[in-house]
Amino acid sequence: MSSNCLLYYTPPDRPSRAALLGWLAVIELRRNGADAFVAALDAVLDIYTAAMRPPPDQLSGRMAIMRNHATYPDFVCVFATAPEIVGFAYGFRGAQGQWWHDVVRRALFERAGPVIADDWFGNALELAEIHVRPDFQGKGIGRAMIKAICADRTERTAVLSTHDAPTAARHLYRSVGFLDLMTEFVFPGGYETYAIAGTRLPLA
Repeated sequence: MSSNCLLYYTPPDRPSRAALLGWLAVIELRRNGADAFVAALDAVLDIYTAAMRPPPDQLSGRMAIMRNHATYPDFVCVFATAPEIVGFAYGFRGAQGQWWHDVVRRALFERAGPVIADDWFGNALELAEIHVRPDFQGKGIGRAMIKAICADRTERTAVLSTHDAPTAARHLYRSVGFLDLMTEFVFPGGYETYAIAGTRLPLA
């Protein structure tokens, strides 16, 4: 599976003369399956590290998680390239037995009841990671990747988790239609608070 579209991006560090001359960098979005994602895991982890700045000792575990996610049903990823990979997003169909799915669905069940939990998680595209290299952020790449990854999906909803704070990512998710399903949520073994958000598909 592969489909492409183009964005146009003017880098902030370009000389003003180049900007006046209309210099543009082309950002290509490539939608792919699990094989292409696994093949690009080194580049993906580099972008994740630049965007999230995790402790170095967590990186091998994060790569193992991403590799495992690629085995989940109906996995899809989107790469933003210029021409190297500068952003990525991926998701898959949520299913029983997946750690995030089971933990979050159980929590929504306890807070809101079985009907709401099944409505949002019974047939959901789960967006696991959406990251853009810092020097390419704020230019619409994240928004474009979300729209590309949600396009033509057959699930009823799309769901994700994000820090329960007024971050740029949370503003982005709200701007494309994601609503809070739960707030002040702490994953087992963690301490940071998250918001669980969802939207109906197809995106408006």
